[in-house]
Amino acid sequence: MLTHPMLEQLNAMGLYGMAKAFQEMNANPDAQGLNHAEWLALLLDHEVRLRQDKRFASRIRHARLRHNAVPEDIDYRTQRGLDRHLMAELLTGRWIEDHENLILGGATGLGKSWLACAIGHKACRDNRSVLYVRAPKLFDELTLAHADGSFGRRLKALGAADLLILDDWGLEPLDAQGRHDLLEILEERYGRRSTLITSQLPVADWHSLIGHATYADAILDRLVHNAHRLELKGHSMRRQNPPPAS
Repeated sequence: MLTHPMLEQLNAMGLYGMAKAFQEMNANPDAQGLNHAEWLALLLDHEVRLRQDKRFASRIRHARLRHNAVPEDIDYRTQRGLDRHLMAELLTGRWIEDHENLILGGATGLGKSWLACAIGHKACRDNRSVLYVRAPKLFDELTLAHADGSFGRRLKALGAADLLILDDWGLEPLDAQGRHDLLEILEERYGRRSTLITSQLPVADWHSLIGHATYADAILDRLVHNAHRLELKGHSMRRQNPPPAS
């Protein structure tokens, strides 16, 4: 069998997974007993898995998740009102498929950001596009985007992600430009994409945080009415698990 020309052709066609599998199988005496269909099936399986791995790596890079969090590491033992069955349902991603939202609330230190990143990680695994942003930093960046003329491109990027994670919402009241920008983002996403918000501030206080009745009604209508809610309670996990001494 002309091994090298075959490898050159596979690599030239960008079938790198198949090329690697071909090399490994051709050097494995146990593979010699496989028929043509079995060989082809194994080659295709390697190619599919390689492409899935590359696509996942690309989605993770683009998501820019704050924490290296995965669903398998979620702590259900600490008492903070985290329902295992609800989390299992959220991790299926059906709410993202249905273009619904998710609000993670609770005091600081309860792991809201970490959980949001774990959900984002699972969405990346499921071949969904994810973008993580901290609310305070986002509004600062949007101010600069208005100044340099890049707001349109930024708005398009924020609207395109299957899941937008808006972390640390409500740390400070919105000004007029912030209200307008947030409404534009949510309008771009409403009914087409899903948004996950983490906040220490109860939803009942969001209206006053936005600071303008008309804008507040419009923003909350697009964000809250179709949102799943998960309210964490208890003591800060940071006090229970302090960082190691340097």
